[in-house]
Amino acid sequence: MPVPIRARARLYQTVRTAHLERARQLAPATILHRGTRYDFDPALAADLDLVAAGPLAAAWLLFRSTVTSVEVNEPLMLASLRRTAVALAALRVRALLGGERTRLVSYAIENANPFDRPVTGRARLRRIEHRVLSGYIWRSLDRVVFGTEAARRTYAAAFPGRSWPTDAIMIPAVPAPCGCPADPSAVGPHILFLGRLAPRKGFDLVLRAWPYLKVHIPDARLTVVGTGPLADQARAAAASDPSISLLLDPPRAEIHRQLRRARVLVLPSQPVPGWREQVGLPICEGLAHGCSVVTTTETGLTDWLDAHGHDLILPGGPAESLAAALAAALRRDRSRAAVLADLPGIDGRLAADRWLFDGT
Repeated sequence: MPVPIRARARLYQTVRTAHLERARQLAPATILHRGTRYDFDPALAADLDLVAAGPLAAAWLLFRSTVTSVEVNEPLMLASLRRTAVALAALRVRALLGGERTRLVSYAIENANPFDRPVTGRARLRRIEHRVLSGYIWRSLDRVVFGTEAARRTYAAAFPGRSWPTDAIMIPAVPAPCGCPADPSAVGPHILFLGRLAPRKGFDLVLRAWPYLKVHIPDARLTVVGTGPLADQARAAAASDPSISLLLDPPRAEIHRQLRRARVLVLPSQPVPGWREQVGLPICEGLAHGCSVVTTTETGLTDWLDAHGHDLILPGGPAESLAAALAAALRRDRSRAAVLADLPGIDGRLAADRWLFDGT
């Protein structure tokens, strides 16, 4: 009996709400995943073709299927290397036994070369494993889309002298305007922090910068939307300062409402060992709603944001620097229409998917 996997499949390590929302705009595909992220919304997953499967189960399902195209996690996503390599090996065996060859594609946004970091002792063996598996996956790809120029540079450094996939192009990971209706109440110096309440997202820096910003712009307001390890700090800040509002893990409709109200989206991502902001989903959501963005040069969208009038600061800087950047963005008071006019007509990730699978 045929395995219930569509002709198009996506092999992900984890899935989150953004994947579910995007899946509704893409051609139907089976999503094979190992787990879910903190922001996974079961209600959005109700009618999607999601299959939870570990590495061996996913490989077996693909081997028995009639799938013709598979999207896999990018080769520099180290956490998914074994899962992806096992799946690709199963598809290769299937082809050797007379099955149809599968087109393999990937979307790449990693902008930190994991092989640049020094390792010692037993970690060297893991480094060798990662190099072998990532190289195998890289050589197996038929098509790859880079979501940022930073990602393209990172892959050139990670695989020097290696032949690239047959087709490789860059499509900026910039959103199209959201279809949300305008909010007439969206007035005043309103700033939104959206995302994981964690040091790597710079949330503690935002809280430290807030008193400095209030000196410059006393009527500024901050709305914090998200969840994470610094939730208690967020509660304390909101309880002691009436200019700060907190929404812990609200539904998507409320997140869109807050995006429509905000004038500035702030996400001052900070580097931590083993992680660097690739794009920043909150940045994309802010842009899609016409928000000016204040972030650090950690995001892979640094070049695009700088070229389109948004504010960038260096990571690791003082709270005063972030406050100054936020004040500048508020005083500039760039209109939503001006921000939205810089965006493409088709969401960059959706355009990438269309090219990966259909070549258009």
